[in-house]
Amino acid sequence: MPVKNRMAELLPEITAWRHDFHENPEIGYEVHRTAGKVAELLRGFGADEVVEGVGRTGVVGVIRGRTDGSGRVIGLRADMDALPITERTGVAYASRSPGAMHACGHDGHTAMLLGAAKYLAETRNFDGTAVVIFQPAEEGGGGGLAMIEDGLAERWGIQEFYGLHNMPGLPTGSFAIREGAMMAAADQLEIVVTGKGSHAAKPNDGIDTLLISAQMIVALQSIVSRNVNPLKSAVVSVCTIHTDSTASNVIPEVVRMKGTARSLDPDVREMIEPSMRRVCEGIAAAHGGAVDLIFERGYPVTMNAPEATLHAAEVARAVSGEVDMSVDPMMASEDFSYMLNARPGAYIFLGNGDTAMLHHPAYNFDDDAIPAGSSWLAGMVEARMPVA
Repeated sequence: MPVKNRMAELLPEITAWRHDFHENPEIGYEVHRTAGKVAELLRGFGADEVVEGVGRTGVVGVIRGRTDGSGRVIGLRADMDALPITERTGVAYASRSPGAMHACGHDGHTAMLLGAAKYLAETRNFDGTAVVIFQPAEEGGGGGLAMIEDGLAERWGIQEFYGLHNMPGLPTGSFAIREGAMMAAADQLEIVVTGKGSHAAKPNDGIDTLLISAQMIVALQSIVSRNVNPLKSAVVSVCTIHTDSTASNVIPEVVRMKGTARSLDPDVREMIEPSMRRVCEGIAAAHGGAVDLIFERGYPVTMNAPEATLHAAEVARAVSGEVDMSVDPMMASEDFSYMLNARPGAYIFLGNGDTAMLHHPAYNFDDDAIPAGSSWLAGMVEARMPVA
């Protein structure tokens, strides 16, 4: 398709942007340099409108097509933030910010969307309006929600949202998507068990919080194995355990545990919290202890709308020749879900080749995926808003 040819021509320029972002990673909402460069480039491309500070540090660019008979508005989103990880790639353009790196490829996402924006501003071969969205704080900060709450969908009249994420293990430049749940809801949990401390040699004088906690950790697995429909999916994981004692001969009075609950179905998600409370409170009471469960809702399920999924797959097929539409969903989470809750749309995986996995210090985005990713993003605009 013509977009792919133009993106191949733009590859050195897009790659240079990507390497610059990679060298200068920024975390959470503190993406001021990145957002500033994005806004500067969009203005240089001739975007009709560039707005900074959306959802604190997000950037929105508006590119109008040669006609607007359709009245349609399509939103394309990329995330800009990095991770608090020390890089171990050894590349010449490695992070110059100690303790921060683009270990999830958001530098690639941002650069690819900039490439698509440049192409769309050059050609304007569509009937409607393209809104390019550069989001902060995807990595746990809820930047997608912040932009939605700042009126992203309403202010620009966005009717559909589309986004992508690179995926190690898939051939570079290939695409994979599925209808419905693409990525999981992620909730955080903290369990505080209180008993009565005692000497380890006289456990009868106390209420053993470690014994209670151990039974809770095991029993919580029954929520997935016995309360969740076997044809659906969930994960309940206790990942840390800390006590108020470091002595080897003291039964602690307080134990704190932290973990996560993941689910691909909104009904399953609603069931997990009360089930956890029932299990934890029952075990604590049986031993004479007390428990406090703090359950914090995180990102919702990333849910691809049926019609939008077909549109996304059709464009991906035009770019790469084929698309995997039976890829398994991931139990990781993604805050593009907030945009898909506000408007229909779809989220697709872009192959990153045989690289280290996401969030690994040796991970690096594959620049050879850029033409396919930028082509798909621009292609979504042209496909959803064709010129008559």
